[in-house]
Amino acid sequence: MNIIIFGPNGSGKGTQGAIIKEKYGFPHIETGVIFRENIGGGTELGKKAKEYIDKGDLVPDDITIPMVLNKLQEDACKDGWILDGFPRNKAQAEAMVEGMKKEGMPLDYVVEIQLPREVAKLRITGRRLCANDNNHPNHIAFDAIKPVEKDGKLVCRVCGGELSTRADDQDLDAVDKRHDIYYDDNTGTMAAVNVFKAVGGNTKVIEVNGEPSIQEVTDAVLGGLK
Repeated sequence: MNIIIFGPNGSGKGTQGAIIKEKYGFPHIETGVIFRENIGGGTELGKKAKEYIDKGDLVPDDITIPMVLNKLQEDACKDGWILDGFPRNKAQAEAMVEGMKKEGMPLDYVVEIQLPREVAKLRITGRRLCANDNNHPNHIAFDAIKPVEKDGKLVCRVCGGELSTRADDQDLDAVDKRHDIYYDDNTGTMAAVNVFKAVGGNTKVIEVNGEPSIQEVTDAVLGGLK
């Protein structure tokens, strides 16, 4: 079962990816991890990527996409994978579709967690990150997942770990910039979503409302994967 999951920052996409991973037992792939593995392992693609990163430049798609495809073809992914956080724009999506076709790699599901932009923004600015597991949901604005208080400070509601905020979560300009990219349906991530929705064939599209509780979203996602 091969899955690409989309959702704006704040939609709970990472949490749902982790739940799918736990249920089905196949890898939850994030592009940041792929870069680190290739650079740390000294692969040819990793060396090329490092040259751009060291200069503060974006790594070109003709390096990034082969890295992603190579990862998805590893033995650990033979029974399935969840790709999260890529592609980020229309051009990457089109190149990814062509690359998958060339490699004979099926795409079984496209999962899109839909969330209004203002709701996504509130979720980002109020979320807190657990030191033990970033997928432990903690949010100061939602009663169901509010952190708990211990010794005068808020700690993770799941494991009691220390909580922190990401600096860019509290930078409203940075939040808006990330969402400008995601919600752009001409060349941005929403345009990429539409490319994958148009793949057709045996690829099934699952559109899920991201506003209800985590469990309700999980039920909708897993129900679509049956």
